Parts: sequence; structure tokens; C-alpha cells
Amino acid sequence: MRALAIALAALALTAEGASARTTEVFHSHALDGELHFLIQLPAGYATSGMRYPVVYFLHGLPAGPTSYEGVSWVGRALAKEKRPAILVVPQGTRSPGGDPEYHDWGPGQNWATALALELPMWIDTHYRTIASREGRAIIGVSAGGYGAASLGLDHPGEFSVVESWSGYFEPTDPTGTRILDLGSPEANAAASVHEQATDLAQQFRKDPTFFGFYVGRSDPTFVEENIELNRELEAANVPHVYATVPGAHSTSLWMREAPYWLQMALNHLAPASG
Repeated sequence: MRALAIALAALALTAEGASARTTEVFHSHALDGELHFLIQLPAGYATSGMRYPVVYFLHGLPAGPTSYEGVSWVGRALAKEKRPAILVVPQGTRSPGGDPEYHDWGPGQNWATALALELPMWIDTHYRTIASREGRAIIGVSAGGYGAASLGLDHPGEFSVVESWSGYFEPTDPTGTRILDLGSPEANAAASVHEQATDLAQQFRKDPTFFGFYVGRSDPTFVEENIELNRELEAANVPHVYATVPGAHSTSLWMREAPYWLQMALNHLAPASG
């Protein structure tokens, strides 16, 4: 019955067009409960027989349990790209105003494990994907940008493309202005992309990865941190793409930049194949 339901959903998506979307749910052991997500299948999915790359997109925080449904603009932008791909947008919290920072906090609250490991495995099992790192990108906006950078770089065997849009690179409080203390210097270092910068050159040689990030030059909070990471990566000779673009910290900026950065992501993923 489960396979039939998914097949019918795929047919419905294709019948409605590339921008049609649906929501799914699976049981996450890492979260000890249900994890909901939005999925968008490319035009022709139901009849092509092809396998597709997957773009995982993380929304900002703090947020509510249905905030993942509010990024339809990403789906519209992806549907216009020449290279077809599946889009998956998971919820980043299950409580109103939640801010788990895409981090593993302990039993029932292990968001990093749920999203970086369990979700791709579930998607690969139930949809025709390119089930390898070469077929997966993880991208996020604001706190989701931190989540994408942290999860993507911590799990090089899962993702070959990592992008942060107006993000930051250490876990913060809900204001985005105070770095969280995770309880030990080791835990703090493990959660910081800045602390990983010097090791990424060697990691990228072993597992070739496209890492891109940008920030609006009028962003009220995260400009300096993005500039700092760019300097750290340059000093360590880590291949990456960085840009400071016109704009602040707003959906209008992300909508404007989405086509360019999605195209870069897709160009570094394995293309759909039969």
C-alpha cells in the first residue's frame, strides 16, 4: 500500500506540472517520532524511468513545525532549471518557535542524524534517486545555511554539494547574535565550520565537494562572519565560491539569487540518467 500511495503521489505531481508539490512523513529513530517534509518531483518523473539528483533545502530558524511548507519559491526556481532534480524540504523543528540549530542534542532530539542520514536513506528507498553523494546537494537559508554547511561538511559521504545562503557558521541563540556553548571545547569546535576550515582542503581532495556561500552586504548580522570564513578558506587553499551580493536578510534577496546558486549546485551534481 505504501508503494502504491507513493506512485499515485508521483503521478499527481507530474499531472499538475513541475511546480506541484506534496508532503510526506516518515518515522525518525533519531527524533523518536514523525518527521514531515515537502517533496517536489520533476516533470516527467512518473513516466521517464530515470534516476534524479536530490536537492535537500533547509529553512531558517526559529520556526514552527510547518515552516518547511513556506519555501515554495525554491521549488518554483528549481522547476525552471534545465537540469531536472528532486527537491526535499524537511521540517527543522517540531515545536512552535523551535530552534534546534540542526544539531544532535540527545535521544529524540538528534536533528543532524535525522536529516543527514535517515532522510536521504528514506528518500533513496522510496524514490528514483541517484543514491550516492554525487547525486545529493544540501542547501539552506539563514539558520538553514548553517545547518547545510554543518551537516554537509560533517557528512562528506552523503553530500557532494553544500551551499549556505545568508547563513552563519556556528550555532547561535534565536537572535543569531550569541554563539551557543554546547558544554565543552570539543563540542563547540565540532559544531563550528570555522574550526573545520583548515582541514577542508584535505577532505575535499578525498571527497570532491562544491562549497558555495553568499551573504547580502546589508545583512544586519552575518556579513562579517561570512567574510571571515571566506578568508579562512582562502588561507587554507580550500576551493569554494563566495559572494557578497546587494541586499539584506530577506526572502526577496534569496528569491533573486536562487536561480544562479541552484544552477551552480545542479552543475556540480550527477545529472539525471536512465
